[in-house]
Amino acid sequence: MGVIFKRADNGEADGAQALASLLKEMKSPFSRGDRVGIKLHWGERGNRTYLPPAYAREISRWLLEQGLKPFVFDTTVLYSGGRRTGEDSLETARKHGFIPDFLGCEVVISDGLDGRAVVDLPCGYKHFKSVQVGDVFSLADGYVIFSHFKAHLGSGFGGAVKNLSMGFASRAQKQRMHADAKPHLSRKKCTKCGVCTEVCPTGAAKIAEDADGYPVYDLKACIGCAQCIAMCPEMALRISFAEDSGVFQEKLVETAAAVWKRIEGRSVLVNALVKIASECDCIPGKPEYVAGDIGFLGGYEPVGLDLESLRILGEGVIDAAHPGVPWKRQFSYAREIGFPGS
Repeated sequence: MGVIFKRADNGEADGAQALASLLKEMKSPFSRGDRVGIKLHWGERGNRTYLPPAYAREISRWLLEQGLKPFVFDTTVLYSGGRRTGEDSLETARKHGFIPDFLGCEVVISDGLDGRAVVDLPCGYKHFKSVQVGDVFSLADGYVIFSHFKAHLGSGFGGAVKNLSMGFASRAQKQRMHADAKPHLSRKKCTKCGVCTEVCPTGAAKIAEDADGYPVYDLKACIGCAQCIAMCPEMALRISFAEDSGVFQEKLVETAAAVWKRIEGRSVLVNALVKIASECDCIPGKPEYVAGDIGFLGGYEPVGLDLESLRILGEGVIDAAHPGVPWKRQFSYAREIGFPGS
């Protein structure tokens, strides 16, 4: 089964129609009465690039029409903000319009309000012998993986593979994937504004008098969430990987592959190539868009869907947004470990 593409380049209403049209052509793997989880990202507090809830509503409608029981879900995150706890995340979802009355379905935190509803998936890969993810498996019979395709400071781009990995991962697994990403400061760009110290969830970033007022970073306390890097208004911080920067790409792929092994055959995937920003939907503030709206792609294998999304968008867009990020390692490593569709 191949990839289905529907163009949508004229705003939200046009996008909703295109998505509805695409879904009608998708082959549904679900049986009447199944509970189906819709995995998406409802945006961080203050973020403006997240996909509007009207798209999630179209997916919910498609599932309801089949006699299914949909629900929308996401997991909690490492960094401070509006999604660190389940309660905060649900409040952020509500403020962004992801509410049951509008969607026609429940909104769920798959790793629980306290982040402890998790399960270990054995995989036996190079970096992970098992991966820990939110226990959505006890809640759902099938899945729609709805991913916002865009650029990303750590992985180059984010699509279906990243949604399956970082999106399903428990907070502990997120930390394991981020462990090698540390901040590196350019004093020439730094204005000593202190934003990095305000957003650091562990207190690893501090303003130091003995460093002339510049921030310093305790790399032992740093959990690698990269929030300081993303939030720096002067872009004075960059990721400095403790190991080969390709390791982060490999860890993303291993986590996604372990999840996909669990849900393959009872899932469909949709990549949204609209509101294509330079960073992920975790970043608040004024967005920088790197391309115009293109449309929606539907498919049945995450690696192949991301490859086709890159082909349509153009690899140069990702390279220009984040020069030097070895995002192609995701695809070569997926082939090495036998990820379906690679």
